[in-house]
Amino acid sequence: MRASGHKPAFWVGIVIGLLVFLTINFAIGYAYYAQLFGWPMGYTIYPPLEVASPAMAGQASFWPKLATWALSAPFWLGGLLVMLVLLVLREVLLWPNNNHPFINIGATITGLLYVSLPMAMLSLIAFGSGHFEPGRVFCLIVFVWAADTGAYFAGKNFGKHKLAPRISPGKTWEGWVGGALLTLVVGWAAGYFLPDIPLSHRLVAAGVVAVFGPLGDLAESMLKRSAGVKDSGTFLPGHGGLLDRFDAFLLVLPVLALLQVLAQ
Repeated sequence: MRASGHKPAFWVGIVIGLLVFLTINFAIGYAYYAQLFGWPMGYTIYPPLEVASPAMAGQASFWPKLATWALSAPFWLGGLLVMLVLLVLREVLLWPNNNHPFINIGATITGLLYVSLPMAMLSLIAFGSGHFEPGRVFCLIVFVWAADTGAYFAGKNFGKHKLAPRISPGKTWEGWVGGALLTLVVGWAAGYFLPDIPLSHRLVAAGVVAVFGPLGDLAESMLKRSAGVKDSGTFLPGHGGLLDRFDAFLLVLPVLALLQVLAQ
């Protein structure tokens, strides 16, 4: 965005994005953290609240109340309003040095919705069964790696029909098919290493990665082309930037999170 002459609130976005990730992680994984740190699991404790001192009762109920509140609509609506006020205040203070103030605000919010919020869905994947399961995240990373690897080798050896030539000329339909097939095979084979994850769950996740992973890659390529830049940032120059390393997750994670919520 800066290459296009716009100046989104980079550091404000970084801080808010980190807060969004930590808040969702805390709220979704509260049961795990409660067991790890000895926090109360509910609103009642021993001794009973009616015989406990007000200080003890307040301390015991604080963490579960905070976790519940962090998932409530008023919490997120209030946070959104505070963020909007901060972004408008920034543009007012920096005007007229910052051109296009409302484009800057929109770019900052879009970055949060496009990057921060989807990555926060990792917590929903990891804690989906009620306790922390790093194998789910590891399995997802392997699926994305398999999709990229299969697409590369199939496209290199058999690629003839362009997938989206105006966005990414190197991608082909044959490469996509190769990536999808290898992802499904890895989804089946992952049962030997992660037997606790049912085969149906692994294949659904592999299918989501096979479809929405390339879409995330194309979306990130379109973003760079629209901004007129080769890399998405100064980190990892020459390799597409940092965003290139996890662009497939940006559409995969929301879809998997939605399917997981619907399945409960």
